[in-house]
Amino acid sequence: MHIVVPIKQVPETSNVKMDPETGTMIRTGVEAIINPLDLYAIEAALRLREQVGGKITALSMGPAKAAVAIKEAMAMGCDDGVLLSHRGFAGSDTWATAYALSQAIRKLPDTDLVICGERATDGDTGQVGPGIAAFLDFPLATYIRRLYDVTSEGLRVERLVEGGIQKLWLPLPAVLTVVKEIAYPRLPTLRGKQRAKQAELPVWGPEEIEAVPEWLGLKGSPTRVVKINSPKIARHGELIYVKNAEDVERAATEFVDFVRERQLLTE
Repeated sequence: MHIVVPIKQVPETSNVKMDPETGTMIRTGVEAIINPLDLYAIEAALRLREQVGGKITALSMGPAKAAVAIKEAMAMGCDDGVLLSHRGFAGSDTWATAYALSQAIRKLPDTDLVICGERATDGDTGQVGPGIAAFLDFPLATYIRRLYDVTSEGLRVERLVEGGIQKLWLPLPAVLTVVKEIAYPRLPTLRGKQRAKQAELPVWGPEEIEAVPEWLGLKGSPTRVVKINSPKIARHGELIYVKNAEDVERAATEFVDFVRERQLLTE
């Protein structure tokens, strides 16, 4: 079985910055990590390989430094990695990203299963996994918490839905997005790090994946960030220091008056 795991290198949550002119994320000079939710997809792929055999390819699109994320995935146990890196990919929205990744998956040999993280922490849309499935015309199941009964024909999954669990059978090839409940990610091993360090990582551009240039990057993105505003939190309140019984009574009275004025208190 050949499993492909699309991963993304994202800025650490505290370091996310946006360019107010272009509406895109500033990645230069920012410390980056593997999207934390993609680690669960990697772990799910590793456990599945342990059950049925096969190989795992980590796939990512981004600048040259995104190779670090792929090497980390290989240190965790992925067999191979491919990086999509080219100026033509810059500024891609979720639609253009899903298109580029799906074209790369078409170039990989005999993909049986694509396992994605639930979403990326920098965009928080959860659209790329389903987008890949749409472009490849593969069956899709999202929010997967368990995989079992895997055969060459298909597999059974459990997905989290509002108020319960849904059980499905999917024919292969298919695309899954997984949640944290799927498995706890393992740490990279020393042997894995050594192997990843020595591995040659192919870098593909639009020509290698036979992509339509007009469907890539900013010009191929149907969604645009028109304007960015930073939320401002302003709290105008009164702080009462309670030192005696009179202060307690005054604080309680003012609080009750406050909620009554806003019709938050029912009598």
